[in-house]
Amino acid sequence: MFRIDKKWLVLGVVIFAVLIVNPFVVIKAGQRGVVLQFGAVTGRVLEPGISVRLPLIQSVVKYDVQTVKLEAKVVAYSKDIQTVDSTIALNYHIKPDGVQKIYQEVGQDFISRIIDPAIQESVKAVTAQFTAQELIELRPRVKDAITVSLAERLIKWEIIVDELSIANFDFSDEYEKAVEQKQVAQQNALKAENELKRIEIEAKQRIATATAEAEAIRIQAQAITQQGGREYVNLKAVEKWDGKLPVQMIPNGTVPFIELNR
Repeated sequence: MFRIDKKWLVLGVVIFAVLIVNPFVVIKAGQRGVVLQFGAVTGRVLEPGISVRLPLIQSVVKYDVQTVKLEAKVVAYSKDIQTVDSTIALNYHIKPDGVQKIYQEVGQDFISRIIDPAIQESVKAVTAQFTAQELIELRPRVKDAITVSLAERLIKWEIIVDELSIANFDFSDEYEKAVEQKQVAQQNALKAENELKRIEIEAKQRIATATAEAEAIRIQAQAITQQGGREYVNLKAVEKWDGKLPVQMIPNGTVPFIELNR
Protein backbone atom coordinates (compact mmCIF):
# COMPACT_ATOMS: atom_id res chain seq x y z
CA MET A 1 0.00 0.00 0.00
CA PHE A 2 1.34 3.42 -1.04
CA ARG A 3 1.96 5.71 1.92
CA ILE A 4 2.52 9.51 1.75
CA ASP A 5 5.10 11.02 4.02
CA LYS A 6 3.47 13.55 6.35
CA LYS A 7 6.05 16.22 5.63
CA TRP A 8 5.27 16.09 1.93
CA LEU A 9 1.57 16.26 2.74
CA VAL A 10 2.09 19.37 4.84
CA LEU A 11 4.26 20.92 2.14
CA GLY A 12 1.59 20.22 -0.45
CA VAL A 13 -1.09 21.82 1.69
CA VAL A 14 1.07 24.91 2.19
CA ILE A 15 1.77 25.20 -1.54
CA PHE A 16 -1.93 24.78 -2.28
CA ALA A 17 -2.81 27.46 0.26
CA VAL A 18 -0.26 29.90 -1.08
CA LEU A 19 -0.79 29.36 -4.78
CA ILE A 20 -4.48 28.55 -4.93
CA VAL A 21 -6.18 29.86 -1.83
CA ASN A 22 -3.59 32.61 -1.23
CA PRO A 23 -4.33 34.15 2.19
CA PHE A 24 -1.69 36.84 1.69
CA VAL A 25 -2.37 40.27 0.22
CA VAL A 26 0.36 42.69 -0.88
CA ILE A 27 -0.58 46.38 -0.79
CA LYS A 28 1.95 48.51 -2.67
CA ALA A 29 3.13 51.96 -1.62
CA GLY A 30 0.56 54.52 -2.68
CA GLN A 31 -2.32 52.04 -2.34
CA ARG A 32 -4.99 51.15 0.18
CA GLY A 33 -7.06 47.96 0.31
CA VAL A 34 -10.72 47.71 1.23
CA VAL A 35 -11.41 44.34 2.86
CA LEU A 36 -14.68 42.66 1.90
CA GLN A 37 -16.25 39.63 3.54
CA PHE A 38 -18.69 37.78 1.32
CA GLY A 39 -18.88 41.03 -0.69
CA ALA A 40 -19.72 43.28 2.25
CA VAL A 41 -17.44 46.02 3.56
CA THR A 42 -15.84 44.97 6.84
CA GLY A 43 -14.59 48.41 7.82
CA ARG A 44 -11.00 47.22 7.61
CA VAL A 45 -8.62 49.12 5.32
CA LEU A 46 -5.22 47.63 4.58
CA GLU A 47 -2.08 49.78 4.65
CA PRO A 48 0.93 49.22 2.35
CA GLY A 49 2.71 45.95 3.09
CA ILE A 50 1.78 42.26 3.40
CA SER A 51 -1.51 41.43 5.12
CA VAL A 52 -3.47 38.24 5.72
CA ARG A 53 -7.07 37.61 4.78
CA LEU A 54 -9.40 34.68 5.26
CA PRO A 55 -9.20 32.62 2.08
CA LEU A 56 -12.44 32.11 0.16
CA ILE A 57 -14.21 34.35 2.66
CA GLN A 58 -12.52 37.69 2.38
CA SER A 59 -11.40 39.65 -0.69
CA VAL A 60 -9.56 42.94 -1.09
CA VAL A 61 -10.28 45.84 -3.46
CA LYS A 62 -7.24 48.04 -4.07
CA TYR A 63 -7.29 51.79 -4.69
CA ASP A 64 -4.45 54.10 -5.71
CA VAL A 65 -4.16 57.07 -3.37
CA GLN A 66 -1.26 58.70 -5.19
CA THR A 67 -1.74 61.77 -7.38
CA VAL A 68 -3.22 60.88 -10.76
CA LYS A 69 -3.41 63.04 -13.87
CA LEU A 70 -6.61 63.18 -15.91
CA GLU A 71 -7.40 65.19 -19.06
CA ALA A 72 -10.93 66.04 -20.10
CA LYS A 73 -12.48 67.97 -22.97
CA VAL A 74 -15.46 70.21 -22.30
CA VAL A 75 -17.72 72.06 -24.74
CA ALA A 76 -19.30 75.07 -23.05
CA TYR A 77 -20.77 78.50 -23.81
CA SER A 78 -19.45 81.87 -22.71
CA LYS A 79 -21.54 84.70 -21.28
CA ASP A 80 -21.87 86.21 -24.76
CA ILE A 81 -22.98 82.85 -26.22
CA GLN A 82 -19.72 81.86 -27.87
CA THR A 83 -18.83 78.18 -28.20
CA VAL A 84 -15.77 77.33 -26.11
CA ASP A 85 -13.88 74.05 -26.48
CA SER A 86 -11.74 73.57 -23.37
CA THR A 87 -9.09 71.02 -22.51
CA ILE A 88 -8.70 70.60 -18.74
CA ALA A 89 -5.79 68.84 -17.03
CA LEU A 90 -6.58 67.69 -13.49
CA ASN A 91 -4.24 66.25 -10.86
CA TYR A 92 -6.14 64.58 -8.02
CA HIS A 93 -5.83 61.90 -5.36
CA ILE A 94 -8.17 59.88 -3.16
CA LYS A 95 -7.95 60.49 0.58
CA PRO A 96 -6.38 57.33 2.06
CA ASP A 97 -9.07 57.11 4.71
CA GLY A 98 -11.80 57.68 2.14
CA VAL A 99 -11.40 54.56 -0.02
CA GLN A 100 -14.05 52.68 1.91
CA LYS A 101 -16.66 55.39 1.29
CA ILE A 102 -15.86 55.49 -2.41
CA TYR A 103 -16.26 51.73 -2.68
CA GLN A 104 -19.51 51.69 -0.73
CA GLU A 105 -21.16 54.63 -2.52
CA VAL A 106 -19.54 54.69 -5.96
CA GLY A 107 -17.46 51.61 -6.63
CA GLN A 108 -14.29 51.39 -8.65
CA ASP A 109 -15.61 53.26 -11.67
CA PHE A 110 -15.46 56.60 -9.83
CA ILE A 111 -13.72 58.45 -12.69
CA SER A 112 -16.59 58.16 -15.16
CA ARG A 113 -19.28 58.37 -12.46
CA ILE A 114 -17.89 61.20 -10.30
CA ILE A 115 -14.83 63.02 -11.65
CA ASP A 116 -15.76 63.44 -15.32
CA PRO A 117 -19.28 64.81 -14.61
CA ALA A 118 -17.86 67.16 -11.96
CA ILE A 119 -15.34 68.55 -14.45
CA GLN A 120 -18.06 69.08 -17.05
CA GLU A 121 -20.36 70.86 -14.59
CA SER A 122 -17.64 73.08 -13.09
CA VAL A 123 -16.18 74.21 -16.41
CA LYS A 124 -19.58 74.96 -17.93
CA ALA A 125 -20.79 76.84 -14.85
CA VAL A 126 -17.68 79.04 -14.66
CA THR A 127 -17.36 79.60 -18.42
CA ALA A 128 -20.91 80.96 -18.51
CA GLN A 129 -19.87 83.76 -16.12
CA PHE A 130 -17.31 85.28 -18.53
CA THR A 131 -17.40 86.64 -22.05
CA ALA A 132 -15.16 85.03 -24.64
CA GLN A 133 -12.74 87.94 -24.45
CA GLU A 134 -12.66 87.75 -20.64
CA LEU A 135 -11.91 84.02 -20.81
CA ILE A 136 -8.74 84.94 -22.69
CA GLU A 137 -7.76 88.04 -20.76
CA LEU A 138 -8.67 86.72 -17.28
CA ARG A 139 -7.45 83.16 -17.73
CA PRO A 140 -5.84 82.84 -14.24
CA ARG A 141 -9.06 84.04 -12.63
CA VAL A 142 -11.09 81.56 -14.69
CA LYS A 143 -8.74 78.74 -13.71
CA ASP A 144 -9.07 79.57 -10.00
CA ALA A 145 -12.86 79.67 -10.23
CA ILE A 146 -12.98 76.25 -11.94
CA THR A 147 -10.58 74.81 -9.34
CA VAL A 148 -12.72 76.01 -6.43
CA SER A 149 -15.93 74.74 -8.01
CA LEU A 150 -14.46 71.33 -8.82
CA ALA A 151 -12.82 70.93 -5.40
CA GLU A 152 -16.15 71.58 -3.68
CA ARG A 153 -17.82 68.89 -5.77
CA LEU A 154 -15.15 66.22 -5.35
CA ILE A 155 -14.41 66.60 -1.64
CA LYS A 156 -17.83 65.11 -0.94
CA TRP A 157 -16.48 61.87 -2.40
CA GLU A 158 -13.14 61.97 -0.54
CA ILE A 159 -11.31 63.13 -3.67
CA ILE A 160 -8.79 65.97 -3.37
CA VAL A 161 -7.92 68.37 -6.21
CA ASP A 162 -4.14 68.85 -6.22
CA GLU A 163 -3.81 71.03 -9.30
CA LEU A 164 -5.89 72.12 -12.25
CA SER A 165 -4.77 73.79 -15.45
CA ILE A 166 -6.51 74.96 -18.59
CA ALA A 167 -4.53 73.31 -21.34
CA ASN A 168 -6.42 75.08 -24.10
CA PHE A 169 -9.33 77.37 -24.99
CA ASP A 170 -10.65 77.05 -28.57
CA PHE A 171 -13.35 79.23 -30.08
CA SER A 172 -15.39 78.98 -33.27
CA ASP A 173 -13.82 80.02 -36.58
CA GLU A 174 -16.34 82.86 -36.87
CA TYR A 175 -15.37 84.28 -33.49
CA GLU A 176 -11.63 84.01 -34.13
CA LYS A 177 -12.13 85.77 -37.48
CA ALA A 178 -14.13 88.52 -35.75
CA VAL A 179 -11.37 88.95 -33.16
CA GLU A 180 -8.78 89.21 -35.92
CA GLN A 181 -10.85 91.84 -37.73
CA LYS A 182 -11.30 93.77 -34.50
CA GLN A 183 -7.56 93.76 -33.88
CA VAL A 184 -6.93 95.03 -37.41
CA ALA A 185 -9.54 97.77 -36.90
CA GLN A 186 -7.93 98.77 -33.59
CA GLN A 187 -4.51 98.93 -35.22
CA ASN A 188 -5.90 101.07 -38.05
CA ALA A 189 -7.66 103.33 -35.56
CA LEU A 190 -4.45 103.73 -33.58
CA LYS A 191 -2.55 104.54 -36.76
CA ALA A 192 -5.17 107.13 -37.74
CA GLU A 193 -5.07 108.62 -34.24
CA ASN A 194 -1.29 108.95 -34.40
CA GLU A 195 -1.54 110.54 -37.84
CA LEU A 196 -4.12 113.01 -36.54
CA LYS A 197 -1.85 113.91 -33.65
CA ARG A 198 1.01 114.47 -36.08
CA ILE A 199 -1.15 116.75 -38.21
CA GLU A 200 -2.31 118.68 -35.15
CA ILE A 201 1.27 119.16 -33.99
CA GLU A 202 2.37 120.36 -37.40
CA ALA A 203 -0.61 122.72 -37.59
CA LYS A 204 0.25 124.16 -34.19
CA GLN A 205 3.83 124.64 -35.35
CA ARG A 206 2.65 126.48 -38.45
CA ILE A 207 0.33 128.64 -36.35
CA ALA A 208 3.18 129.42 -33.97
CA THR A 209 5.42 130.36 -36.91
CA ALA A 210 2.73 132.49 -38.49
CA THR A 211 2.02 134.19 -35.18
CA ALA A 212 5.69 134.99 -34.74
CA GLU A 213 5.90 136.40 -38.25
CA ALA A 214 2.77 138.46 -37.72
CA GLU A 215 4.18 139.80 -34.48
CA ALA A 216 7.39 140.78 -36.26
CA ILE A 217 5.44 142.59 -38.96
CA ARG A 218 3.38 144.37 -36.31
CA ILE A 219 6.51 145.52 -34.55
CA GLN A 220 8.01 146.71 -37.82
CA ALA A 221 4.84 148.56 -38.76
CA GLN A 222 4.76 150.17 -35.34
CA ALA A 223 8.35 151.31 -35.77
CA ILE A 224 7.54 152.82 -39.16
CA THR A 225 4.57 154.68 -37.73
CA GLN A 226 6.39 155.97 -34.66
CA GLN A 227 9.67 157.01 -36.37
CA GLY A 228 8.35 158.33 -39.65
CA GLY A 229 9.74 155.47 -41.63
CA ARG A 230 13.28 156.83 -42.23
CA GLU A 231 15.01 154.35 -39.90
CA TYR A 232 13.03 151.46 -41.33
CA VAL A 233 14.06 152.39 -44.87
CA ASN A 234 17.71 152.57 -43.82
CA LEU A 235 17.36 149.19 -42.09
CA LYS A 236 15.95 147.55 -45.19
CA ALA A 237 18.68 149.09 -47.32
CA VAL A 238 21.34 147.57 -45.10
CA GLU A 239 19.57 144.17 -45.15
CA LYS A 240 19.54 144.18 -48.95
CA TRP A 241 23.12 145.46 -49.36
CA ASP A 242 25.16 143.07 -51.48
CA GLY A 243 28.52 144.29 -50.17
CA LYS A 244 29.20 146.74 -53.00
CA LEU A 245 29.48 150.38 -52.07
CA PRO A 246 27.27 152.83 -53.90
CA VAL A 247 29.94 154.94 -55.62
CA GLN A 248 29.91 158.69 -56.05
CA MET A 249 33.19 159.92 -57.47
CA ILE A 250 34.93 163.00 -56.13
CA PRO A 251 35.77 165.30 -58.97
CA ASN A 252 39.30 164.61 -60.10
CA GLY A 253 39.55 161.93 -57.39
CA THR A 254 39.57 158.16 -57.18
CA VAL A 255 38.26 157.48 -53.68
CA PRO A 256 34.58 156.58 -53.51
CA PHE A 257 32.48 157.48 -50.56
CA ILE A 258 29.06 156.80 -49.23
CA GLU A 259 26.76 159.65 -49.01
CA LEU A 260 25.07 159.45 -45.64
CA ASN A 261 22.04 161.58 -45.10
CA ARG A 262 21.58 162.64 -41.53
